[in-house]
Amino acid sequence: MRLLVTRPQPQADAWVADLRAAGLDAAALPLIAIEGPADPEPVRALWQGLAAHRLLMFVSPAAVQWFFALRPTEARWPATCLAATPGPGTAQSLQAAGAPSGLTPQQILTPPSQASQFDSEHLWPVLAPLDWAGQRVAILGGGDQSDVKGRTWLAEQLRARGATVTPVLAYQRGPGTWQAPEQALARAALADPAAHQWLFSSSQAIDHLIAHHLPAWSLSVPDWAAHQALVTHPKIAEHARRAGFGHLVQTRPTLEAVVQARRTAA
Repeated sequence: MRLLVTRPQPQADAWVADLRAAGLDAAALPLIAIEGPADPEPVRALWQGLAAHRLLMFVSPAAVQWFFALRPTEARWPATCLAATPGPGTAQSLQAAGAPSGLTPQQILTPPSQASQFDSEHLWPVLAPLDWAGQRVAILGGGDQSDVKGRTWLAEQLRARGATVTPVLAYQRGPGTWQAPEQALARAALADPAAHQWLFSSSQAIDHLIAHHLPAWSLSVPDWAAHQALVTHPKIAEHARRAGFGHLVQTRPTLEAVVQARRTAA
């Protein structure tokens, strides 16, 4: 059975390489495209005012990538500012990207590696013991051209503790455009659902698949009840279930967990 990795690039290719190295048949079929913010000035302004912040929360590797891509040459990460991520993948990206500007591993807060999930709810116990009264926090996320989407729950927790929380659009998400190889892969998956399994790490990927990619190539929306999906969060599982996917396997969003889930299912 071929596993269809729907993460944005270059994450999709990296996951495919790791999954193949683990002995699985995997192929990249990105359902989300990432690009820089339409207006980079809020990110640049945040760099200039970084010393006034207690915490920057990076929601994904894409947030890390674009925040540091827009760093002014002279900007340095202050010792008084912490950084947070929802999971180890983003933390690894942050450590690599932040080191040249002075960010140390000791300043990065993330859920423990054994956490059942990697999300805001599991990050909060790490943040909650700190004093947030009067502190400034920025949440670096993605969305459309003007609005940051997601992480509202975490922002509410921080504001309830007295923090001033500002969302900053670090990157834009969209459906992107399939080329002929992706279209051919999608046709094969739709024609033979028993031989393919979708790997969803985002509810938005499901929406883009159904509302954008299939219509763009004049592909009929199938009866998803015959299709199989591997999902990395309970909320994504619920979204896939509402879309009609009939065979769902839920796992943690780590390479090891995904490999184990595939081998167990096989």
